[in-house]
This record gives sequence, C-alpha cells and structure tokens, in this order.
Amino acid sequence: MAVQISPSILSADFARLADEAARVEGVADWLHVDVMDNHFVPNLTLGLPVVEALLRATPIPVDCHLMIEDPDRWAPGYAEAGAGSVTVHAEAAKAPVRTLRAIRAAGARSGFALNPATSIEAYEDLLPEIDMLLLMTVEPGFGGQRFLDVVLPKITRTRALIEKHGGEIWLQVDGGVSAETIERCAAAGADVFVAGNAVYAADDPAQAVRDLRALASAHPRLG
Repeated sequence: MAVQISPSILSADFARLADEAARVEGVADWLHVDVMDNHFVPNLTLGLPVVEALLRATPIPVDCHLMIEDPDRWAPGYAEAGAGSVTVHAEAAKAPVRTLRAIRAAGARSGFALNPATSIEAYEDLLPEIDMLLLMTVEPGFGGQRFLDVVLPKITRTRALIEKHGGEIWLQVDGGVSAETIERCAAAGADVFVAGNAVYAADDPAQAVRDLRALASAHPRLG
C-alpha cells in the first residue's frame, strides 16, 4: 500500500484557499475539505459552493469529509460537483448503504467515517460498499486537537477486518496527525493521513508533506 497525504484546508487561510492549495500542489495526494454545519459538530466551515470554487481552482483531487446532519441528502451533490472522495459519518447517516452507493454512482470514492467511540465491528457488513474508512483520531469539529492514542487499537482492528474481507479499502486517519504521531498510525495500519496544522502551520507546507510521507513510508508495510 502506498502512503497518501491529504492536507486539511481547515488549517489553511480561508481567504486564500486557491493559493493555499497551490502551496501543496505536486506533493499532496488529496486536498482534505472539512464540511461542518454547526449541528452535527459545534463548528461552521463551508459548503458546496466553496467546494465547487475550489475544484475549479486546483488540480489536486478533493477529499470531502462531511461532518453534517442529513448527509444522505447532501453527499451525492459533492460527488456530482467533482469531488474525488466523499465521506459521510456513521453517526449521521440514516441510510448509509444507499448513500454510499449514490456517492459511487456519481463518480466519487465512497468514504465512511467513525468517531473515536464508535465501534468498527458494527459496520463490518458494510465493507463492500466502502472505498475508504476514516477513523477520527480526535473528536470531530475543530482543528488543532491532540491526537487520541486510544484510537490506535481500533486502527489495528480495522486493518485486520479489511484484510479479512480482501477489499481494496483505504484506511484514513484524521486528527492530530503530525511528525510525532504519523508513524504510530502507519504501524497500526493506516495508509491515508489527513494533516492540518502539521502542514499549514509549517513555514514550507510542501516540505511538511514530504516529511510526513517519509515518516509514514518508513514502516515496512507501506511505501
């Protein structure tokens, strides 16, 4: 499995999103966009019109993480707009199979996110519908939080379930991913890494992406 780095624009300058995307162009695999509605999580960020504008402004594939109520209604629109990956939360989706299939039908990868306290085992039967599992390594809603080590065993269990079913499912981690934590995530089984402050608070975001990739790739299972 190859390491993928997805810088989160939640930590970027919202007044200069096109320029901020350009700072990681050529080194980032994805641009991670957190859509928050101030209902599912206690924060309000951006929505479909801004995502559409960003898609026109960058060649980097966009990875939309919907931290919103009623993702069943809204998720397909992000895929139809051109997002390469659209992730909905287990805690918010009322018809997850239908929604994951609608995301795929609209041409995007289907992502399924779990909060730190949500068990992966309850969703094992949904694995055939999922292209990427996102395990939150902080409580969702705000950037800059401290990584929760208690999620590491769940990453390991999730990787084991993926391998048990033999699917080509990516395993993404989001929250507190940095030079200090990314190796532990890789060792536990993650292969897609969302990094906000670790990239955009750096003097050179592109170099920060390279450094994170090197650290994660040092694990013998990846690279």
